[in-house]
Amino acid sequence: MDGIFRARSVLARQSRRVRVTAGGLAAALAIAAISACTTGSVLSLEPAVDVGSQTAAVPQYSGMQRLVPSNPDMMTAAYPRMDEPMSPVEQMPASETDCRQQLKRLGVVYTDLAPIHESQCGIDYPVKISAIGNIQMKPAATLTCDMAATFAIWTKNELVPAARWRYFSGVKTIHQGSSYSCRRIAGEGVLSEHGKGNALDVMSIELNNGDDIDVRKPGLFAFRTRGFLNNVRADGCQYFTTVLGPGYNYDHRNHFHFDIKNRKNGYRACR
Repeated sequence: MDGIFRARSVLARQSRRVRVTAGGLAAALAIAAISACTTGSVLSLEPAVDVGSQTAAVPQYSGMQRLVPSNPDMMTAAYPRMDEPMSPVEQMPASETDCRQQLKRLGVVYTDLAPIHESQCGIDYPVKISAIGNIQMKPAATLTCDMAATFAIWTKNELVPAARWRYFSGVKTIHQGSSYSCRRIAGEGVLSEHGKGNALDVMSIELNNGDDIDVRKPGLFAFRTRGFLNNVRADGCQYFTTVLGPGYNYDHRNHFHFDIKNRKNGYRACR
């Protein structure tokens, strides 16, 4: 029996030594781990990370700037650069762009306007004409580019030479009474070419010599004025599909109406 008790006593002492040794080893490992943490603290929630000068220099952004930097140059690294939106001129069909090049060659002073859309009327790519070379347009006329170019060509090729021949003077100002206007043809209920930007009404023509030629039907003995206005009407029919003026009806008693209405078989109305 004594042998059995001694054996149990030896085993108990060995077990205590093992527990002590294991406990010492665990304590040593814990001390080593703590000593390896240079900036963190086991008594707080601060992370044990390197906060050197490079990291600290990065600016702190707030809100969406964390995802999209406010500096566009910073987007090249992490975000694809979006294409810049095209300007209205660049989005135009080639025909409109070519037409504007023609306006420039003709010396037309114009500005591009936003698209006009109202009811059945409108112009997709309107231009506002304020001058044709040295000739002022008063007030400025809102038209399609095709109508503006046609009118400018007629002005340079026919109106100016006719004024020089009849009055020995250049043209200073074209006074117009209506360009784009959303309306129907009186008595017909059909949309007017004014509602498409394809028409212009000329009320009078002011010359450099001071003469102001009213389009209204001249007096019986106003031979020079009558000849000039007849030239204006006749020559206009070579450029426009519609030329209406005094003598056609009461509505056109005081102006010339020019338009480029598209008709079948090339028909033109010159009255």
